[in-house]
Amino acid sequence: MPSKEWSELRETFAACAPKAVAATTAAVLAIDPGIDLGGADLFHGLAKEPTDVTYEEVTAAGLPALWANPLGCGTGRVLVYFHGGGFVSGSKDSYRKIAAHLAKAAGVRTLIPDYRLAPAHPFPAQLEDARSLYDWLLSQGCSPSGIAFTGDSAGGNIATSAALSLHRDGLAAPAAIVAFSPWYDMEANGPTFESNADVDVAISRELVHSFAPMFLDGQSPADPLANPMHADPAGLPPLFLTCGGDETLRDSVERFAALAGKTGVEVALHVADGMPHVYQLLAGRLPEADASIAEAGKWLRGKLGD
Repeated sequence: MPSKEWSELRETFAACAPKAVAATTAAVLAIDPGIDLGGADLFHGLAKEPTDVTYEEVTAAGLPALWANPLGCGTGRVLVYFHGGGFVSGSKDSYRKIAAHLAKAAGVRTLIPDYRLAPAHPFPAQLEDARSLYDWLLSQGCSPSGIAFTGDSAGGNIATSAALSLHRDGLAAPAAIVAFSPWYDMEANGPTFESNADVDVAISRELVHSFAPMFLDGQSPADPLANPMHADPAGLPPLFLTCGGDETLRDSVERFAALAGKTGVEVALHVADGMPHVYQLLAGRLPEADASIAEAGKWLRGKLGD
């Protein structure tokens, strides 16, 4: 049963989500390169600032980025956190708190990049940025066994697709992937788009049909590096996947977890009953969010070593 805190915060989250979507959609459709695609920033205030984490601005592979540095962390292990926002909005700043909570839980410094956004930079720009960031980390002395790709929603897609791309090219993949409510299904085919339509306050089939074409720019929604539902996940590193029981993307997350598991990939799947899309955005205020991030952090410690 969802916590009493969720019943108290549900209205706030439900009010925030459509405003964020509306602001993002209006900004993107304006096709104004000077406009601030800040719809996802409305989610920023939902999380509490984590304690004992400092931030440092950096340029990584030519991209603006933030380091979130938990107190006492070393430099040999790294998380890369790809933010959500439907591939068209969000930033390192608007998602820094959720990333920093995960960094603290794992005890690992975390790089939060501003990857390029659609529609100005459609697929595969985001994948190219992820690959460039990985190469940059390797050039800084990091090893694949000390790197994990992480992210939420669209960022969970990028984290997964980047690892798929590395495996396809015969290159060493990162040690692990953590994806919170990953947006895998570009076609909105899953049955939970119907069954959860009345309870999901963030993602609808109509939204996917609006945002996916801006991301794909005429490319196939069945491209396996844009839509992992069409990918062969064999060879992926261990996966930690979460979704809310009330979200429309639930079916695609569960199906991808099952598909990966059948190919021999180690998969940890967590479905939180009654929770919305990326409920971890309420870190520090919602017990379910804190528990999920703590579990992901513990899992990452085991994959990246102490």
